[in-house]
Amino acid sequence: METDSDYDPRYLAGIQLFNARDFFEAHEVWEDLWAASAQPDRRFYQALIQCAVALFHFGNGNIRGAVRLYHSALNYHKPTFPQHQGLDLTAFWGQMEACFARVLAEPDKAGAERPDAALIPTIVLDPLPGEWPDPEQFLPDDE
Repeated sequence: METDSDYDPRYLAGIQLFNARDFFEAHEVWEDLWAASAQPDRRFYQALIQCAVALFHFGNGNIRGAVRLYHSALNYHKPTFPQHQGLDLTAFWGQMEACFARVLAEPDKAGAERPDAALIPTIVLDPLPGEWPDPEQFLPDDE
């Protein structure tokens, strides 16, 4: 597999946090990147932010918010399918759909559902980055 060092380190830091299931922190890092980006990357990053927040809400039992953000994120990602910034969006959204399948099928009947840990998506890049940053350096300082 090839490597690529042209990824923004904030993108990579967010991916590391997302894959560690630190969804709120991933969203925080990506928000900074989103604010500094132009289209089509801006929509792409907004979708990732919404994916992270959707999974955060799902994990906390806020099904309505999770489903709403799932649909919004998918709509933001659609213009960048099938691949953008090294992310195979078709594969990623297949994982998202599998993770959310129960609550997407009957969102009004979902109670205190939580995602099946085995179905929570991970982000895989192709090509791989030359190196991964320390995500802690991109998190806001606690005051």
